[in-house]
Amino acid sequence: MEHKTNLPKQTVPIRCEGVAVVLLKKYLNEFHVLMLKRAGRMLHGEWCYIGGGIEQGEKAWEAALRKVREETGITDIRLYTSNQFEQFYSQVEDYIYMAPVFVGYVHEDQSVQLNHEHSDYRWMTFDEAKHNAALPGIDDILGFVEKHFARKTPSKWLQINIEND
Repeated sequence: MEHKTNLPKQTVPIRCEGVAVVLLKKYLNEFHVLMLKRAGRMLHGEWCYIGGGIEQGEKAWEAALRKVREETGITDIRLYTSNQFEQFYSQVEDYIYMAPVFVGYVHEDQSVQLNHEHSDYRWMTFDEAKHNAALPGIDDILGFVEKHFARKTPSKWLQINIEND
């Protein structure tokens, strides 16, 4: 006979403390993705899109705009929420990290000025970006963005209304 206990099950916490941003720029009628080569300790030398933490009192979309500005110097974008989430499991701290993914359309004349977090950048085709993506799952997010934001016009309901002060 099997003995069952009513002990509570162990859970793995989910932390949503950051954002991810995929920037798109049109070259010769085709959208390209901004990929950055990491210079810091985490994922050193790997290609990623923009990402980072949400500061106290900040909305996720505000963090997305701030991270774009800090990491690339780009300030003029049309920002959308993608309805996708970057996620991974941290075995060291035993939690699941989740971050909402935003998509930003950048004007052709915007130039990139990297900060200390990255050593290089490239505007890649979606195929190049998926091939060079640092971690599994990033390629899936890029495929989703390509399908819903590069190959067709996204729903107006996903656009973030940025109010200028």
